[in-house]
Amino acid sequence: MKLQQLLSIDTAQNVKPELEPVMQTEVTGLHFDARNVQQDSVFVAIKGNQADGHNYISDAIKAGAIAVVVEDKSSVPKDYSGYVYKVPDSRQMLDLLAARFYDYPSQKLFCFGVTGTNGKTSITYLLEHILNARNKSTGVIGTVNHRVGKKTWENQGTTPDPVTLQSRLHDFVTEGAVAAALEVTSHALDQRRADSVHFNTVIFTNLTHDHLDYHKDMKSYFESKQKLFTDLMWSSLKRPLFAVINIDDEYGRKLKLAEPVLGWTYGQNESDFQFKILNMNFNETEFELKTPLESLTVKVPLTGVHTIYNVVASLAAGLTCGITLAQGIKALMDFEGIPGRLQKVVHTSDKTVFIDYAHTPDALENSLKSLLKVRADAKLSNKIITVFGCGGDRDKTKRPKMAEIAARLSDYVFLTSDNPRTEDPYAILDEAETGFPQSFTNYTKQVDREVAIQQAIRVASPGDVILIAGKGHEDYQIIGTTKTHFSDYEMAEKYLG
Repeated sequence: MKLQQLLSIDTAQNVKPELEPVMQTEVTGLHFDARNVQQDSVFVAIKGNQADGHNYISDAIKAGAIAVVVEDKSSVPKDYSGYVYKVPDSRQMLDLLAARFYDYPSQKLFCFGVTGTNGKTSITYLLEHILNARNKSTGVIGTVNHRVGKKTWENQGTTPDPVTLQSRLHDFVTEGAVAAALEVTSHALDQRRADSVHFNTVIFTNLTHDHLDYHKDMKSYFESKQKLFTDLMWSSLKRPLFAVINIDDEYGRKLKLAEPVLGWTYGQNESDFQFKILNMNFNETEFELKTPLESLTVKVPLTGVHTIYNVVASLAAGLTCGITLAQGIKALMDFEGIPGRLQKVVHTSDKTVFIDYAHTPDALENSLKSLLKVRADAKLSNKIITVFGCGGDRDKTKRPKMAEIAARLSDYVFLTSDNPRTEDPYAILDEAETGFPQSFTNYTKQVDREVAIQQAIRVASPGDVILIAGKGHEDYQIIGTTKTHFSDYEMAEKYLG
């Protein structure tokens, strides 16, 4: 694509004659990090929270940028011979240019956008499985990775920057995908990373205490999520448009929809897709599903009430893409589960271990309540042992809340490290410990996560359940600024013997 096409500029009116050869240059890439700039690429200077791209314009020019997109022209060297494109909002322009550079790939895919504090990853996995079972090849962009078919890319965050996002959607189209399921975070919505994705169906799971280190309060957090259902759906060129909303969540009930959007609700209470748990054990769940058209009994090889919320949301969303409930339910009969989402460690041991990504108070409470419900329904007397920690350089206010939940819903707790990052891991444990009631003494503080997992499995009796929470699918641990290999699943396998 030539620079003139990318910037959509009328050269006859807006470009000096000496710059016309530059405008006809083929653009090799689009970058917002000056370190990645290559010859004949375009650099977009973003004013971020930690750094201002305008301070690196000279570096980008030296690396071969033929054009710079800026909010402030004074940062551009006066002798620069490339094109300077001044815009009021360079972050917004990066998103627009990325979509244009990759030929608007989201318009060629049926796009699902999933947002909420918890459940995003699970729903994208479920949707991927349901659609692939009906020969609708589906790409996924999310927390675990980016993937389509047998091709996988590592990710650097749940919802990537606009350039990576549009590039990946383009990859999906190239690989023959007809649909894409995206986890859309509040950070991404606030930073306009997905503004140029044309969604067909958006899903709201819930909103609970998380990311307040960024958003500061729940009101701002919710307002960021709200944008997916109003701003982004207003700008979508797709028709018809759908929203699938958890009506049991208080913020789901507050959610507003853009006028063209048809909203469907789901939950255990009165809703369009209402479910009732009939039977649940550590291996499967049977539930009744009532819809405006029919009532069905569904059995899936998954456990946990919160997991069934995600199953119902996925079945409803599948309908918007032409997958009937019967087809969706049939597809889920051989679903093998979601990495790190109440994932059972496959082993011959008489001790049961679940790995779960629960790293928020609400997620931890949901997981533990699900295990307690199974225990109560089966009239078992086994202990539930919880291993959990809290990430460093993240919202500190949730640490004691998670400890209180673990103490209230577990028979024994091992308080350990998650990803301490640059914080003192012992200080993180001390902050979390303040949430334990004074009367609660059934816990051990063990800063070494591997040792904590080993001790939890060792003290467990036959039939006991161990929940290892916080890291889920992650196969690393970050201590200081060093990232080393670490997998809760592998550690559980190791010490189950």
